[in-house]
Amino acid sequence: MAKSVEDCLRTLADLESRRQNWDSHWQEIAERIWPAADEFLTSRSVGEKRSTKIFDSTAALALEKFSAAMESLLTPRAHKWHTLRSTHAGANEDPDVKLWFEQVTKVMFQARNSPKAGYYAQMHEGYKSLGAFGNSCLFVDEPKDGRGINYVQCHVGSVYIELNNKRQVDTIYRKYKMSAKAAAQEWGRKNLPEKVAQALESPDKQFKEFDFVHAVTPRTDYDRERKDAEGMPFVSYHISVEDKAMVDEGGYHEMPYLYSRYTVNPTEMYGRSPAMLVLPSIKMAQEMQKTFIRAGHKIVDPPLLLHDDGVLGTGSKQVRLTPGGLNYGGVDANGRPLIQPLQTGARLDITEGMLEKERMVINDAFMVTLFDILVETPQMTATQALIRAQEKGQLLAPTVGRQQSEMLGPQIHREFSVLLRQGLVQPPPQALMEAAGDYEIVYESPAQRMQRSEELVGIQRTMEMAMPFIESDPSILSLFDAEAIIRLSADINGAPVSILRTPDQMEEIRAQQQQQAQQQQMMDSISQIAPAAKDLSQVELPAEAGGA
Repeated sequence: MAKSVEDCLRTLADLESRRQNWDSHWQEIAERIWPAADEFLTSRSVGEKRSTKIFDSTAALALEKFSAAMESLLTPRAHKWHTLRSTHAGANEDPDVKLWFEQVTKVMFQARNSPKAGYYAQMHEGYKSLGAFGNSCLFVDEPKDGRGINYVQCHVGSVYIELNNKRQVDTIYRKYKMSAKAAAQEWGRKNLPEKVAQALESPDKQFKEFDFVHAVTPRTDYDRERKDAEGMPFVSYHISVEDKAMVDEGGYHEMPYLYSRYTVNPTEMYGRSPAMLVLPSIKMAQEMQKTFIRAGHKIVDPPLLLHDDGVLGTGSKQVRLTPGGLNYGGVDANGRPLIQPLQTGARLDITEGMLEKERMVINDAFMVTLFDILVETPQMTATQALIRAQEKGQLLAPTVGRQQSEMLGPQIHREFSVLLRQGLVQPPPQALMEAAGDYEIVYESPAQRMQRSEELVGIQRTMEMAMPFIESDPSILSLFDAEAIIRLSADINGAPVSILRTPDQMEEIRAQQQQQAQQQQMMDSISQIAPAAKDLSQVELPAEAGGA
């Protein structure tokens, strides 16, 4: 059943009132680590200076490193970070099924890498939003007049959510601004509400921005047999706030908004972030830095103590602090100075040490120290590097798992469906249809490889333990399948498949090597028989009895 404009606006007002505490919390964080996103409680002017509360940049720099590390671990730009396969194990052995999933994955990455898509730039902003506010919202849009996919990262301050019975985000209300000209391009002049249409007719007001609301909620009464919006699982409303009028009503086959959270408390719907965890340390570092600056300023340019004789420091006897300045009367007749600096006894080293401790806490929260482990100790052995990677994978597992389930999984499902409807993905092969199975995602990102590095550590430790036994009994070495170990290591380390020969090629090589060995063995046998035959031919037989 469709909602009215009044119902949607009342729902939005209710969601806004329930989120007031979050907005004030996010505002406090944004002012100190990401001032460009400082738009939760107030609307900022374009180009306005926003960094007035930042004196120490540790948290801001840690946020940049966090987002860069998350991107490189989950969705690296230069690598294929996932593949697809059938949930039916038997279907995956079919060559046509394998080829089809390879083509689907290729088309997906082509859509993301398109210059019009802007995928990786938007994902970077999303990771920053996760680090700062614990929430991010990516809008995966299906263009109405073209092919491909558009990605837009929405400011979390403009997005309001509601959960379903499984505590999954299934309702989105997004507030946004759009100029009259852009609104006409989006919906056409005939569909514009009154105030927007009037602004469009005036040349000096066509760029005036108006407030709109986009609401996407599950449709409980949709008909699967219908091909229009009534047959889509999600209903969509675009509403003009000024006119309180419906601008557009439609639907989506999948939830277009991918709302992801960093970590969630059981009693809350919005996520919490690393910045929230160490907000006291962030605020403390800002205050310490201000104190540090004031103390350093006083030491470098200290206040002066002047002799109270009614002459120095007044009139023509003002104290000159410029280089080369001459201060007559600055000493008495005995040469004793009448001007002295005020020494406060400030200990900058103590202040710096306290500040450094707060910085370490901030960097730990944003996992900067975790990401720097391998960089700071390049002299590690291969075994130590594997153990470090294993530890990083274990520590990152909760974060990676939530992003895969709340963001990357729904994103891939949305992309697959959009590309299939656009005809960019061919229909599945008959073997896959007969298997009656679904598809599943196989993540191959660096973060996933770190988690799998435990397998390599297990292999290496097992072989190290076996070495003493192999020395006494070489037959134990046959327990290990060398080819399987190499293939598994290459897969976990992300080596290109093209550098390894296929099993069929290896069988052919082994057959050739066996044939060559047999030929060599035959040649060796011939070379040993030939001298013996020559010696035998030179042996004189004894003369027969009764001979001449």
